[in-house]
Amino acid sequence: MNRIVWRERLVLYALLTSLTALSIDALLPALRLIEAELPPTAMLDPHHVVSLFIFGMVFGELCLGPISDAMGRKPALVGGLVLYGCGTLICLWAGSLEWLILGRILQGAGVSGPKIATRAMIRDQYQGDAMARVMSFLFTLFILVPMVAPAVGQWIAGSFGWRMIFGGYLVTALLLGGWLTLRHPETLRPERRVPLSVRRLGRNAFRILGCARVSLLIVATGLVFGAQLTFLSLAADVFADVYGITHGFPYLFAGLAAGIGLASFLNGRLVQRFGSDVMARAGFIGLSLSGATMTSAALVSQGHPPLWLFLSAGFAAFCAIGILFGNLNAMAMLDLGQVAGLGASLIASLSSLVATGVALAASAFYAGTVTPMGSAILFAGAAALLLSEIAARRPRRAPVPAP
Repeated sequence: MNRIVWRERLVLYALLTSLTALSIDALLPALRLIEAELPPTAMLDPHHVVSLFIFGMVFGELCLGPISDAMGRKPALVGGLVLYGCGTLICLWAGSLEWLILGRILQGAGVSGPKIATRAMIRDQYQGDAMARVMSFLFTLFILVPMVAPAVGQWIAGSFGWRMIFGGYLVTALLLGGWLTLRHPETLRPERRVPLSVRRLGRNAFRILGCARVSLLIVATGLVFGAQLTFLSLAADVFADVYGITHGFPYLFAGLAAGIGLASFLNGRLVQRFGSDVMARAGFIGLSLSGATMTSAALVSQGHPPLWLFLSAGFAAFCAIGILFGNLNAMAMLDLGQVAGLGASLIASLSSLVATGVALAASAFYAGTVTPMGSAILFAGAAALLLSEIAARRPRRAPVPAP
């Protein structure tokens, strides 16, 4: 592979994998504009535009992984983009909040195609140091997207209306799908494909979830993701309702999101010295303390703690999340052996389901204060710490073999 082709593929992979973060973060500044045009109902409010997008990913992550193993990476990826585009069209023309939420669920299911199939493409082509180099490039973009996307979304919504954010999503999906179709070959050779078998998938899933360590760590991962999703769902309203900040929201959010990148960088330097168990425990404690700080400050200030304290606790929470995600996934994957592909899909899907539940519960109690956000972060950190400690005391078993 010559250097020009290699660089082109890296850019394509980076854009495909960033679609998930872009689909969430660019919409955050527009949530209050959506609320003004599509009023909340008895069952739904604009917070669900974020949390139920993740709920859609539950189904996409569960289905598209096995499909990519059976039919190839490109069909799964293009199929996901088509589903994402259909959901985007529904959102673009939605006349009610119910239709907007339906479109977001379809978007979430579809975006799992690029997310899962891109990782599989990289695994098909690269190993060892080459794969580490590719993943390092992608991780750089993961840091940048949450920092830039809200500002881009605010500019589009302010200049053209919030619906044009979905227009941007649609154009992005079309361009990426065309680029992939015309310029990228299939990476999974026919002899390496695994025929779809519901019976075999069900049997392997039962064996994976029968491992207590894996199941406990899946729930712990979902709780941590739920803390992040709660912040994403409520952040725009908290900044506007509690602190009167609207136009400055993207810039403050960018500063908070930088905590994930900083913590991930430090984790990469420290994890080989201290081990993932120690780093994860530090992350859980940090997340719990940040939630406790935010909650106690909210309780003594009628739900309106000082902005500097809220930002400090939020930055600490993002740092803890940055430490936890990589370590938790690595810890959960240790026992999976030859069924690591299906195991990765189950971890992603079920943790997304847990995260959705946490975010929906926290959003239901939101009433213009910081308290529900802080309480959710505190609960997620403490409960995940407890589950991880129980998992650490469970006996290790040999990696799950393929049947």
